Amino acid sequence: MLRTVEQSTMRKVYLRILPFAILTYFFCYLDRINVGFAALTMNKDIGLDAAWYGMASGAFFWGYVLFEVPSNFILEKVGARLWIARIMVTWGIISGCTAFAVGPYSFMAIRFLLGLAEAGLFPGFVLYFTYWFPDRHRARINAGFTLALPIAVASGAPISTALLGLDGLWGLKGWQCLYVLEAIPTVLVGIFVFFYLTDRPSEARWLKPEERDWLDGRMVHERRLIEAHHGIGVLRAFFDPKVVMLSLNYVGIVTASLGMLLFVPLIIKDLGVSNMQVGWLTMIPYIAGAISMVFCGWLSDHIGDRRWSLFTTCVISAVGLVIAGLTIGTWWSMAGITIAAIGFYGTKGPFWSMPTMFLTGAAAATGIAWINSLGNLGGFFGAVLAAHSAGRRQRKRGRPGRITAV
Repeated sequence: MLRTVEQSTMRKVYLRILPFAILTYFFCYLDRINVGFAALTMNKDIGLDAAWYGMASGAFFWGYVLFEVPSNFILEKVGARLWIARIMVTWGIISGCTAFAVGPYSFMAIRFLLGLAEAGLFPGFVLYFTYWFPDRHRARINAGFTLALPIAVASGAPISTALLGLDGLWGLKGWQCLYVLEAIPTVLVGIFVFFYLTDRPSEARWLKPEERDWLDGRMVHERRLIEAHHGIGVLRAFFDPKVVMLSLNYVGIVTASLGMLLFVPLIIKDLGVSNMQVGWLTMIPYIAGAISMVFCGWLSDHIGDRRWSLFTTCVISAVGLVIAGLTIGTWWSMAGITIAAIGFYGTKGPFWSMPTMFLTGAAAATGIAWINSLGNLGGFFGAVLAAHSAGRRQRKRGRPGRITAV
C-alpha cells in the first residue's frame, strides 16, 4: 500500500513540476545564449570587437554572482511562487532592452543588470526540488530540469538565426528583433508562474490527502536525518570544505562550458557556412548533451553514486575540449565540441544532487546559491579567455578569430 502511495504521489509531482521547470529554464537559457547568435551581426553595428564582446558578455556573471545568495535566501523566506515569478518578469524585460544597446558601455551595463535580475533562478529551483523530491530522485529531477539547457541551445539556434533575418520589422534590425521577440514569452511565463507553482507539499491541493501526508512526512524525515548527521548552519555553509570543493569543481565546469557556449556560433561560422547553417549545426552537440544528461542522471540514481559519475563526465568533457582546441577551423572541432557537450551536461544530475546530501533549509539555500555563484565566475573567465584567444588569432591570421578551448 505504501509503495502504491509513493508511486502515485511521485508520478503526480514529476508531471506537475518537471515540465514547467523545464519550460522556465528553457526561456532562461534562451535569453542567455541569444547573445551568441545576435553577435553575428550586432557586434559590427554597436562597435564590439572580440575583446569587448567577451568582457561585456562576462559582465552578466558579475551581476549574477552578486545577487545569487541574497536571491536564494529571499526565496527560502517568501516562497518559490512569488520569487521565481519576480525573477522571470524582470529578466525578460531587461533582456528585451538589450535590443536598444548603442555601444560597448550600454551593452555591458544591460548585461550586468540582466545578471542581477536572473540571479537565483537556477539555485532556486534546485532548492525548490528539495521540498518535493526525496534524495533517491534528486539526480533525475536535476538532470531533467537542466535538460532545458541543451534543448534551448539546440532549438534556439535555428530560431535565433531565423529571427536575425527579420531585418526591418518594426524598423528594427534583425538582432534587435531577436532580443525583443525572445523576451516576450519569458515575461508571460513569469506571470503564469505566480498562479501555477505550489510552495510546499502541505499546500498541494492537487494531491490526495494520503499522498500529501506521505510526501510531507518523507521530506521532514530526510531533513531531520541530514541535520542530525551534519547540522551545518547558514554561515558555516559558506566555508564548509565540501561546499568549497564543489564550488571549485563548478568553476572549472562553467569556465569551459560557457566559454564554449558563447563562441560556438563563431567557431562554426569559421568553417565557412551560412548563418542559417550555423543555427542547424549548433544543434548537434546539444542534442548529444541532452541524451547524456538524461542517461547520466538516471544512472547516478540507479547505482546510488554521485562522485564517480561526476568524475567520469568531467574527464569526458576535458577530452572533448582538447580535441576542439587542437582542431579549430576543421570539421574535427565539431566532434570535439560534441564530446565536450556530452561531458558537460552529463555532470548536471550527479553534481546538483551532492549539496543536498549534507545541506538543508536556509543552509541549503545559502550553500547551493554560493556554489552556483562562485562557479558562475567561471562564466566571466570563460568568456574573457575565449575572447582573448579569438583576438590573438584574428590579429595573427587577419581573418575571423578561431577560438581555442581552454
